[in-house]
Amino acid sequence: MDIAHYIALVEELCFRPFPAGRGDHEAELEVSHGLRGGDLAERAVTAEQYRKYRDAMYDRLASRWGEREPFNLQTVLLRTAEEAIPEPWASLSARADVAYLWEVPGTARWVAVAVADRDVTDEVQLVAVVTEVAPP
Repeated sequence: MDIAHYIALVEELCFRPFPAGRGDHEAELEVSHGLRGGDLAERAVTAEQYRKYRDAMYDRLASRWGEREPFNLQTVLLRTAEEAIPEPWASLSARADVAYLWEVPGTARWVAVAVADRDVTDEVQLVAVVTEVAPP
């Protein structure tokens, strides 16, 4: 884990052009290995460690972009049953419960940092998403 490296990557993504046909960048900052469908206790320990990393990123980014309340992705997921939620928010809400979220000054981009651990058949991930699409 290298929080300074993760922050530098997020900042770079705020200015990097988006790939053709996509309006976002997603960076997998940390990924578990072997927890896909594995031991739930080990998975919970890894998810908790990644939440600590996410919170450490929050501390650094909040000092730059302002303090924010966590963004509840569970309500976004519930809304997908009734309305069309734009990407990357629909897929992020299917993977994570909460995210820290900022609109980055001077970039017209949003940054979300989350722990994707909702799907026990997938690896646990610490992810950062940078997009021009405002959260729903």
